[in-house]
Amino acid sequence: MLRESLLDLRRGPLFPQLRRFVAVGAVAAGVQIVLLWMFVDKAGLNYLLGAAIAIEITILFQYSLNNAWTFRATRNSTTSDYLAGLLKTNVVRGSAIPIQLGILYLLVNSGEILYLLANAVAIMISGVYRYVLDSRWTWG
Repeated sequence: MLRESLLDLRRGPLFPQLRRFVAVGAVAAGVQIVLLWMFVDKAGLNYLLGAAIAIEITILFQYSLNNAWTFRATRNSTTSDYLAGLLKTNVVRGSAIPIQLGILYLLVNSGEILYLLANAVAIMISGVYRYVLDSRWTWG
């Protein structure tokens, strides 16, 4: 049953879009982890504050890439559409920040996992939420 569902997804029209979204997300996750490391280890910020700042920077980065590549068929091309889409993705991703920070906090404080690894896990888990809302609302 699960295997068939995954095969149907892979054969479907949304798979290339999902693959591009994951690729953009992987690049942005790398950027976010580097920023987090710089904010915490180099600038001395608390890991949760550093994560929140890194998340917002990567929201802007991801929106630009997703708009140009992932959702190119429904791209926000006029200035007003681009800015409206940026606002929408900030709402979507902003609402995902508590999810990501909560997972990060739990993994670091309960599981004694290094904050950079915990952040990577939190990015992956909150990514599903972000894809569903962005694909349906920001570019839907």
